[in-house]
Amino acid sequence: VIQQGTATLRKAKKITVKTCLDNPFVFQWKTIDGEDMHFILQTLEERIKHTGLKKIETPRKKKRSLTKKQMEKECDASTNKLPEEEETEGHRQKPGWTDINIRRQLAIGVNEVTKALEKNDLLLLLVCKSAKPAMITSHLIQLSASRATPAGQVPRLSETVAPLLGLTSILALGFKKQSDKFTEAIEAIIPKIPALEVPWFQYGMEESAARAHTDSSENQEPEQLAEELGNELASQKRKRMESNQLDLSHVILQPLKIKKLVPNPNKIKKPPRKKKKAFS
Repeated sequence: VIQQGTATLRKAKKITVKTCLDNPFVFQWKTIDGEDMHFILQTLEERIKHTGLKKIETPRKKKRSLTKKQMEKECDASTNKLPEEEETEGHRQKPGWTDINIRRQLAIGVNEVTKALEKNDLLLLLVCKSAKPAMITSHLIQLSASRATPAGQVPRLSETVAPLLGLTSILALGFKKQSDKFTEAIEAIIPKIPALEVPWFQYGMEESAARAHTDSSENQEPEQLAEELGNELASQKRKRMESNQLDLSHVILQPLKIKKLVPNPNKIKKPPRKKKKAFS
């Protein structure tokens, strides 16, 4: 006999099912030649040294438990401090970046670079080869290709650039469109970087369309050109008011080929169970 109020209903545990979408394409960074690698690193090193950009951090002092005698000695020494020592402490540089305006022209780190690529604010992207696992920087290939931003993987990028900027490591370095201090370096580095290969992007269509547009503009009269320029300015104002949406007309979707379908044996549909009433 079961006492009243002691019977309980056992609920069946819900089976957790996780759906995973895998990409049939494998994306890899193209290798850069040794001469091009040395040229890129040398230009970056010279430009960063010329700008003088660096992050200054305050040295952390270890706190130690002092005895009464040591405390008294420190108090006496602090009172007998010379004014020269105080002046030298005042001349020390403040912690932080030496020039914030130059720092805003760069995107340092994977997270900052990803956000800048999503906003389409980068002219050039460099990734360090020492990033492990490779998944940390592999998503930047598709992002930079969709934004038509030249990107490449440079060995020893973190070893050479990080100490100059006062950082421990740099896995990704991006140069923004408003970077006036790095224009010469960007123009010199871009020809050394190989183009990215993403199957569903074809840049030839964009180049041919741009050439056709320039050829047609040369044959037009100056009045028509003025009208078109006015229309373009009006459209640019509208685009600024609206959200920055990319033109993906050149994207070609390819059919997905399914090799094998694997059923999930754990996911078995059963009829709903009726709740059992507690024994009275």
